[in-house]
Amino acid sequence: MIKAFVHEKERILLKEISESAIKDNEVKVAIKVAGLNHRDLHIPKRRGNVSTPLVLGSDGAGVIEMVGRDVTGFSVGDEVIINPGLGWLNQSDAPPESFEVVGMPNDGTFAEKYIVDQNYVEKKPSYLTWKEAGVLALSALTGYRALFTKGKVSANTTVFLPGAGSGVITYIIQFAKAIGARVIVTSRSAEKRAHAISLGADLAIDTEADWNEELKDETIDLVIESIGRATFNRSLSVLRRGGKMVTFGATTEDEVSIDIRQFFYGQYQLLGSTMGSREELRNLLQFIEKYQIHPVVDSVFALDDTAYAFQYLQKAQQFGKVAIQVAKDD
Repeated sequence: MIKAFVHEKERILLKEISESAIKDNEVKVAIKVAGLNHRDLHIPKRRGNVSTPLVLGSDGAGVIEMVGRDVTGFSVGDEVIINPGLGWLNQSDAPPESFEVVGMPNDGTFAEKYIVDQNYVEKKPSYLTWKEAGVLALSALTGYRALFTKGKVSANTTVFLPGAGSGVITYIIQFAKAIGARVIVTSRSAEKRAHAISLGADLAIDTEADWNEELKDETIDLVIESIGRATFNRSLSVLRRGGKMVTFGATTEDEVSIDIRQFFYGQYQLLGSTMGSREELRNLLQFIEKYQIHPVVDSVFALDDTAYAFQYLQKAQQFGKVAIQVAKDD
């Protein structure tokens, strides 16, 4: 039996569950640290009153403790991170129909052990701590694809990021600055604005300010949106004519109304983005190693305290990622 944090019958709780048998093409990972994402907060509502326990969690890092007989390239003792995107190996315009995210419908990473096909683990960058590695993949991959694959950012680009505290945004700030782009963020919190500046952002403005006035001397080439209705049109209003907006989330309402005539006269480009492929994850790992980029870890909760971690993330007071310590550091 292993300890796992699960959803069942409209509850989230820590319980003991049976270990699954490993298949020939799979590896069993002893999870050291897992990463909490906003996705995890919404899964209980989506599942409702399902009685079968589902292990939550999409991110994680740990040590391989068993390999199937057909596994090549990995051995017992290898330190790895979990690829949270199943069924998407090669970079493409959109994920294939087979694409799923770890943690629903199949068991996730908030457990002492995690079993997965060998295609969905990658070697852990040696310079990262376990806490950093455990919170890396989902948010960093989301940011990497939005910024590079979709946004086509370059050194002479000015990037505007509404909302400064999310894990994805903390990665995007660092990625964009690594290649020499100018970065502007917003936040209601003076503390988060200061954190963003310390992370490399060139300018941080109050979310409640008049963006058009604050940015009248800026030329915004790329907006990366993840908030939704609350900021979408405000973001569009500061984007230069012919500029590009990439959206990967909606922490406020999903539905947005736009002035379509203003949109096509402005020759704007609007692109959707979701996580990324294994190919992009591997490119991401090379990128962060080249620039020695470290995930921003806001706080760490023990596996026994995962319910409190959910409450903490729900309040949206964090700057960066929330980690779940599954196993004690050696």
